[in-house]
Amino acid sequence: MVRQFLPVTALLLGSALLLFAGGLNGLILPVRGSAEGFSAYALGLLGTGWAVGYVLGCVFAPRLVGAVGHIRTFGVMCAFAAVAVLLQALLVEMWAWIPTRAIAGFCFAGAAMIVESWLNDRAQPSTRGKIFGVYTMVNLAAVTAGQMAISLGDASGFVFFAIAAIVYALALVPTALSTQATPAPLTSVKLNLPALWRNSPVAVVAVFLVGVSNASFGALAAVYADRIGLNLTAIALFASIPVLAGAAAQIPIGFASDRMDRRVVLIAVALAALAADLAFVLLAPEDRMVNLALVGLFGAAIFSMYPIIVAHANDHAPPGTSIQVSGGLLMVFGLGSIVGPLAAGFLMTDYFGPRGLFVATVISHAALIAFTLYRIYRSPAVASSAKGNFRIFGSTRAATPETAALAEGDDEAEFLGAAQARADIVRA
Repeated sequence: MVRQFLPVTALLLGSALLLFAGGLNGLILPVRGSAEGFSAYALGLLGTGWAVGYVLGCVFAPRLVGAVGHIRTFGVMCAFAAVAVLLQALLVEMWAWIPTRAIAGFCFAGAAMIVESWLNDRAQPSTRGKIFGVYTMVNLAAVTAGQMAISLGDASGFVFFAIAAIVYALALVPTALSTQATPAPLTSVKLNLPALWRNSPVAVVAVFLVGVSNASFGALAAVYADRIGLNLTAIALFASIPVLAGAAAQIPIGFASDRMDRRVVLIAVALAALAADLAFVLLAPEDRMVNLALVGLFGAAIFSMYPIIVAHANDHAPPGTSIQVSGGLLMVFGLGSIVGPLAAGFLMTDYFGPRGLFVATVISHAALIAFTLYRIYRSPAVASSAKGNFRIFGSTRAATPETAALAEGDDEAEFLGAAQARADIVRA
């Protein structure tokens, strides 16, 4: 068992450092921005900037790697991510933060894809599931640690920006010193909406709406927590508990979705999210424990929906196309991630105050439930014998087309082969 992971230890360490820096930087910006008096709409633009950069990174990073190679590209990505963070500390202005956040998103996507490409190249069908599981747990622990680190000091100074930049720089060391052979070219994906829609209308609509809700929360959760009066530790918990709850909830939810219509499970999970949304909107709780309990339920629901949707779409996909489908859905999720923070920030600024965040998620989850009910009425469920396997995703914000390639099942790997699958996704 240990020998299986020795060749990928450096890659897992590099990924952990990336996620730690990303988690810390992603939380310090809304906290510091709120303290500086930036509007919720302006802070929502940070989430939109990140999403735009991240989607562009997923699209263009493979071309850069093809031109100059994996190690050089990875070094460039880490360097520019560190520079972006330092510029944010030096230029505490929204006009500077939004483009630097987009640069950080681009670099983070490219660096994550390179690490996953290496892991995917090292994985064999017999070890792929174990490597993906360990990779998911490492990333979950790293992003949680990065978010919780903010509770150890003062968010108003330079220190946390410097730490994030230092860790981004350190992330390039494990891969730079690695003796592993250069992997195959990165997975590239082209968005083919008509093909995705023919495969599963529910998946296309639902993944867009989940992108809206999840990105809204990811960008503005700290702003909500700050503006209802929670202290710095509680803000860090408010951002971290949902991620952990979502990862834990995927185990029983995945078990259920493998045994019944995944659309029914998706509706049940969305109803739980909607209940939490309405509790935040109607009760407007101020007590710390009530907020943390509600956000735990909220996170368990919202971070479980994406893997249900991907599994449902792959149930309908022809053999050998699951990576193309998963990569395309990731792009649709990214489009929702661009829209969500804009809408939620607008509602928080001009209409509902902090509760506007959850007004936006109410709309998203209600629309998801309505459309899925309509599709259940129009289309029969997939037979249990035709279903694939549900797979746990630790952090949707960090998913890339390479994640889909790494997460492919043993049957898929044997049917198509990793290298061929990654070539086919370019033509999808």
